Amino acid sequence: MKITGFELYRIALPTRRQHTWASKMTAPIGHHAIIRLDSDEGISGWGEAPAGITWGGSHMRYFGESPETVCLVIQRHLADAIVGQDPRDLAVLHAAMDKAVKGHPYAKAAIDIACHDIAGKAANVPVYRLLGGQFRDRIEVAHSLGIMPVEQCVEEALAAVEEGALTIKCKTGLDPERDVKVVRSLRERLGGRIRIRVDGNEGYQDIWQAIRVTKQQEEYGLLLCEQPVMGARELGLVAERIDTPVMADESAWTSHDILELVEHKAAACISCYVTKPGGLYRAKQQADLAEALGLYCDIGGSIESGIGNAANLHLGSATRIATLPSVCPTSKPAGSRGPTIAGCYYLDDVVTEPFGYEKGSVLVPKGPGLGVEVDLDKLAKYAVE
Repeated sequence: MKITGFELYRIALPTRRQHTWASKMTAPIGHHAIIRLDSDEGISGWGEAPAGITWGGSHMRYFGESPETVCLVIQRHLADAIVGQDPRDLAVLHAAMDKAVKGHPYAKAAIDIACHDIAGKAANVPVYRLLGGQFRDRIEVAHSLGIMPVEQCVEEALAAVEEGALTIKCKTGLDPERDVKVVRSLRERLGGRIRIRVDGNEGYQDIWQAIRVTKQQEEYGLLLCEQPVMGARELGLVAERIDTPVMADESAWTSHDILELVEHKAAACISCYVTKPGGLYRAKQQADLAEALGLYCDIGGSIESGIGNAANLHLGSATRIATLPSVCPTSKPAGSRGPTIAGCYYLDDVVTEPFGYEKGSVLVPKGPGLGVEVDLDKLAKYAVE
């Protein structure tokens, strides 16, 4: 089998509400690059890059990408590296892409996901089987609250819990007083059975502010404290002074980052993305290394459409240490069944069928490849120039 060509799309999905965090207060969510990869055997695969220009690694180690840069890099630089290759030869493909382009993991991830989709369809198996098999058939939802007024956070959390969510993720990092108040208010209104995790997105001024705020939040019970400050060394200084497990996100893009985190005793767990390391192939390598070093993880992401979310779910299914509730959306097209708040960030999607949702968890698609069908009319409807 050979890759013969591709088609690129840029879309902007309608959002349920604005979703912000400390490092992204203005750029919208839902602006994604989509790729359809074609083969000479008539099998096509879909991939997605939910790239954000404000999203990168600590200390500018990894820079922001956008849907526009993703499309440009694929068209001008990666196309020659992949056309003619067998989409099932993932190691060979990644070597060719890395030789052609330094970095740009989101562009590579879109191609990688589409190749996994083709490979799964060709073998008539779900992507999780290509990644080593299924440890779980669902991923528990961590419903993410953007940086919003405290009462709005509480009301949305209550609605998400009513629809089955058992974990609430609070975006923090800009206002220490507000950050303590929102955790206190959530605990008072939600009770003790709902787990609360906080994510500062590197927003705190220094490690001392991060430590002070987290210790105050700990009075109300935290599942974990995600990336309060920038850098592995700095995370290590926070981790040794608080009781809550620290999760690395912006400091955990590659396998080499995992080694650095362990060296600094900086994190108990990581947010494992399909996209940050450049696709499912690299993400599984990263997760396996993290497991060998005694870490655990969630499946992180950038609030993908159903295409990228399917890739997230397959990764979580095949990763033994992916035991944490994750921000995997409850993807569904407009008018279909499913929750309206819990894990719901868009009013519509480009997949034709809603993802299964049971008792606060999103079900992993079962069909060959990613297990989703893409609605071409929706791609056209939400296309951006």
